[in-house]
Amino acid sequence: MMLLGGIIGFGIGIGFGLAESSPGPEALWRAAAAALVGGVLMRWWGRVWVKSLRQAHQDQAARAAAEAEEARKTETTKKP
Repeated sequence: MMLLGGIIGFGIGIGFGLAESSPGPEALWRAAAAALVGGVLMRWWGRVWVKSLRQAHQDQAARAAAEAEEARKTETTKKP
């Protein structure tokens, strides 16, 4: 995720630098700064995203286990 953020940030930075008709070194400097910021932000967002996915998976597994336990209890109470 960090690499993807860096690539996106670099592209945005170089694009804005060239759109302003900045000299090459200045556009490259802006692109490098944007790559750093983009990489750090994507790293943070990626961690939050993975944490949320894990939590959702755990919640779903717990819900399925609770439903299975409830079904087992219901089945045992129906038997004479």
